[in-house]
Amino acid sequence: MQKINQEKVLLEKEIGDYNSINSKIDDSLMLLDIIEEEDDQAAFAEVKKDLTLVKKQIEQLEVKSFLSEPADLKNCYISINAGAGGTEACDWAGMVTRMFMRYAEAKGFNIEAVNWNDGEEAGVKSVTLGIEGPYAYGLLKAENGVHRLVRVSPFDSNARRHTSFCSVFVWPEVDDDVVIEIRTEDLKVDTYRSSGAGGQHVNRTDSAVRITHMPTGIIVACQSQRSQISNRDKAMKMLKAQLYELELEKRKKEMDALSADKKANEWGSQIRSYVLHPYQLVKDHRTNHETSQTQDVLNGDLEPFIEAFLKSAKHATQ
Repeated sequence: MQKINQEKVLLEKEIGDYNSINSKIDDSLMLLDIIEEEDDQAAFAEVKKDLTLVKKQIEQLEVKSFLSEPADLKNCYISINAGAGGTEACDWAGMVTRMFMRYAEAKGFNIEAVNWNDGEEAGVKSVTLGIEGPYAYGLLKAENGVHRLVRVSPFDSNARRHTSFCSVFVWPEVDDDVVIEIRTEDLKVDTYRSSGAGGQHVNRTDSAVRITHMPTGIIVACQSQRSQISNRDKAMKMLKAQLYELELEKRKKEMDALSADKKANEWGSQIRSYVLHPYQLVKDHRTNHETSQTQDVLNGDLEPFIEAFLKSAKHATQ
């Protein structure tokens, strides 16, 4: 019943957004007729501004029309892992983590740092974030893959240019009614002390939990809760979600194999480059969408890249 009510609220909101857009367009057309008669340039500028906002709302509705897969509506987890390169790579992973958090905040999503391992000098080695909000997975699945940074390193006294990598993996949260069989004998469970920012139990008790699913090699960890039991429950939920995503990916590859002209979606491919030196450019290699506003992107302005990816993916299936 709760799931149905959530879907009802979401559909009511989307219908309301659609009706609101139609109403704004009708009001603007009526005002334009009046403005044309009175030659009021100030009023015309105001209407133009309103229609620019309406255009953005229409584009957002269009993006939602591309999110038709069952998992697209779900909350999600996003894992960011530093590549080889020590401090430089950890710093880049920290920048990417901040970028996703800023994006989620701008969308009004709830964010939980489920697992957080700091780098030795800067940034993070690995982070898992829980993102809660409508279409969280459908939008953020566009970020799956390897993100590449080119810049003059702030950690290099000789001011040389460095290239760093971090991998991003996004998977949907699984509803309790989805049956995923996990055998106890397939699990290796380790406990350890939490290392990130947290409550009074951090670094005092072995409350953090790491679970390894031996048949697949999937490893999940949680240290965001105060008790070991709560962290275990959360970790099991994450494992269930990853196994669900693995099954979805398996089915997708089986479907793609039926069509010889479809390109396989292999994990680990470089999807986007962020160049800060010798010029400013962020470019997505899947869609060729690019911008020179690098700081805006690093501050969470991912919407144009996500829209371009979803449109490209939709057209590829048609």
